[in-house]
Amino acid sequence: MAEKFDMPTTYDPHAVEGRWYTYWEDEKFFRSTVDPDKKPFCIVIPPPNVTGQLHMGHALDNTLQDILIRWRRMQGYNALWLPGTDHAGIATQAKVEEQLRNEGLSKYDLGREKFLERVWKWKEQYGGRITTQLRRLGASCDWDRERFTMDEGCSEAVLEVFIRLYEQGLIYRDYYITNWCPHCQTTISDIEVEHKDKPGQLYYIKYPVKDSPGEFITVATTRPETMLGDTAVAVHPEDERYRHLVGKTAVLPLLEREIPIIPDEYVDPEFGTGAVKITPAHDPNDFEVGRRHNLPSVQVIDKEAKMTREAGQKYMGLDRWECRKRIVKDLQARDLLIKIDDLSHAVGHCYRCSSVIEPMLSKQWFVRMKPLAEPAIAAAREGRVRFVPERFTKIYLNWMENIRDWCISRQLWWGHRIPVYYCQDCDAVIASKTQPEKCEKCGSTHFEQDPDVLDTWFSSGLWPFSTLGWPRKTLDLAYYYPTSVLVTGRDIIFFWVARMIFSGLAFMDEVPFKEVFIHGLVLDALGRKMSKSLGNGVDPIDVIESHGADSLRFMLVTGNTPGNDLRFHFERLDGARNFANKIWNASRFALMNLQDYRPEAVPAPEQLTLADRWIMSRFQRAVKESTGYLEKYELGEAARVLYEFTWNELCDWYIELVKPRLYGKTNPADREVAQHVLAAVLRGALELLHPIMPFITEDIWQRLPHRGRTIMRAPWPVFRENQVDKAAEEQMEIIMEVTRGIRQIRSEMNVPPGKKSKALIVSGVDNIRTVLMDNRSYVESLANCQAEVLSVLEEKPGQAATAVAQDIQVFVPLRGLIDVDRELARLNKELQALEKDLGRVQGKLNNRGFLDKAPAEVVEKERGKETELTSKINAIKERLVMFGA
Repeated sequence: MAEKFDMPTTYDPHAVEGRWYTYWEDEKFFRSTVDPDKKPFCIVIPPPNVTGQLHMGHALDNTLQDILIRWRRMQGYNALWLPGTDHAGIATQAKVEEQLRNEGLSKYDLGREKFLERVWKWKEQYGGRITTQLRRLGASCDWDRERFTMDEGCSEAVLEVFIRLYEQGLIYRDYYITNWCPHCQTTISDIEVEHKDKPGQLYYIKYPVKDSPGEFITVATTRPETMLGDTAVAVHPEDERYRHLVGKTAVLPLLEREIPIIPDEYVDPEFGTGAVKITPAHDPNDFEVGRRHNLPSVQVIDKEAKMTREAGQKYMGLDRWECRKRIVKDLQARDLLIKIDDLSHAVGHCYRCSSVIEPMLSKQWFVRMKPLAEPAIAAAREGRVRFVPERFTKIYLNWMENIRDWCISRQLWWGHRIPVYYCQDCDAVIASKTQPEKCEKCGSTHFEQDPDVLDTWFSSGLWPFSTLGWPRKTLDLAYYYPTSVLVTGRDIIFFWVARMIFSGLAFMDEVPFKEVFIHGLVLDALGRKMSKSLGNGVDPIDVIESHGADSLRFMLVTGNTPGNDLRFHFERLDGARNFANKIWNASRFALMNLQDYRPEAVPAPEQLTLADRWIMSRFQRAVKESTGYLEKYELGEAARVLYEFTWNELCDWYIELVKPRLYGKTNPADREVAQHVLAAVLRGALELLHPIMPFITEDIWQRLPHRGRTIMRAPWPVFRENQVDKAAEEQMEIIMEVTRGIRQIRSEMNVPPGKKSKALIVSGVDNIRTVLMDNRSYVESLANCQAEVLSVLEEKPGQAATAVAQDIQVFVPLRGLIDVDRELARLNKELQALEKDLGRVQGKLNNRGFLDKAPAEVVEKERGKETELTSKINAIKERLVMFGA
């Protein structure tokens, strides 16, 4: 696949990534089959919506999963990453309805059957877009196992679960307040409602008390349009202000309907006036109050968010917002509106279309949650399922302990249709996978299936076991379930994670995964959530086109910590690309010097130089640290360790140190040893980096001497204690410190790169001096100097720059190295300018008028300038003293 030594001069991701992915997929390297002799490691993908395309949240989520899968696969696990997509009821139906509108049609023009044919056609045409994009990212999924929540097997599982829950009495149908989206025309569950703080008003309305002329009870409401459906006014039973009114009757303004004044502990005496209008048909709390007091429910807003006949002739047909304006105007005209206060309050919005939700009373299907939640709570408390980070356990438990029954019916056509049939000749209700032949109650053959479909999360909650063959007892199910870890964002713990846990326990008697690795959101550089409305989204495919998938993956994982949000910075993306280029260039250099390398010529330990022993030791530490971080799901820390080792230690130090040996400036035996160590450590570094940067590592690994057909099946490097050489690390640190000191002096003094300097290295510590004398050639080569190692310095050289490190002093004489007179003139000129700037700043800070009038942040900024300028001036003065000025 790769020409061994013919590496292009620059790294081109486009020339590498597609070619290697095709090779991996064609060769079935992602494939996993049941193997009793190997330990399984399984992740099921959070199925993206079939309507979707890759966004940065997907890119992060799937990069983290792929890192874990590739790592465990290299460790020898039988790793399965099971992919698939979700039918996404509301979103997919909306896409097809939009298509129909553009054709001047509606779903009703086609009818249910023809409409569903259109949806399936749309799915076949566009549904694979996101999985194609996941391939671009490098996702090593077992694509032969790809599933869809409405494929035959998953649909069978949905029917089985519904029937079983129904027969256990855990699914029921009843009238309840649900969240209705007037735009999507369906109910949505509580956790699909996004609460956004919005500016609003609190309206104080006078309700006349019957048979008590001139007496009113005042209620405060944010939704005056719903007052038309009021069936009571409630006060707290202990509220002395209203105790005399309890049991009396109020007259509903505008409609003149008589409603009772009732006591209920739900009322907060501190909010508003302490008296609350009760509208059972349009508020979930009022609904519960209504049930306690046997109040009627009057629906005054319909599914189009327009006022119904029950709202009265004057308001019928009005949009809810227009009705609000009319009611306020009419109340004012009758002197029944006391005042309007501005306030900010949370308003529920549909998570799909952002329309304001309308609480509405309707007959829906529900899952009784308490019996299902209890085992799921116990599993988390007992540690059978573990959240990473741990703090999310508390969030999960808090929600599960306060869970409400789950409304599972949706007024859609696309989805798993509820498997319930109603006899048309009697009141029989039959739950069945297929239409019954005959009614057991009356013998009728006339049935009508419930028109609603199940909530999308009903099917995706079964994902870890339905995708492995349940309800059939398959080998896959027995081998891979429970899966190993779930990787997902913190925003769907309630949507999806909780439902998989209670479903797995209910139908498999086992949690669906042992660990839940929670990551945060990808935010823009300012810390804002990426969204279409803000126009701050970044398309991962655009990034892959410009920087390559490896750069995107490395950027997403570096700095990433479990559970925390990640800010997207283009500078970090450029840094990741620079890292890829660094790896490429270093590898290209290595390969140019490995053409005559003989892998079988393994050097004896005594042939290894200090640099060899040091890099091998540092590599072992990188193996240990990165593996340890991966075990703890601290993938960002693992990436940091590998970056520092590869860029700093391997590329910047070791490769520079071995160049003289590779160039044959010593002897052939030394060259052969250097080749062996360089090839082994470079190959090992690529293997450690492979899970994060799969494409570039595969391409270079294939060019190096190796065993096997792909790096993704190469053994993960194992930490070897016997190769850790603490003495070599300590000795090399001395060499590196001295080298850094000389390099810094040369840089600060603007010594031309090609000009060799002299360096006097002084240390009174015998072992340090021995290390420096034995390895002086390293310092001379790396710092471009002629070094002399001394125990004492009889006389400090004039005009010499100094550096200090680890009981060592370094002197670099500058006479003859740079134009001292010219440097003195430059320094004096810079000093004058800085002192002038400092005088201006101090003038401001000594001005009482400036200090009193200027904003605090402006004053603070000037103080910062003063500190910075003072530091620069002192540094220049020190340098002038060094020159004897």
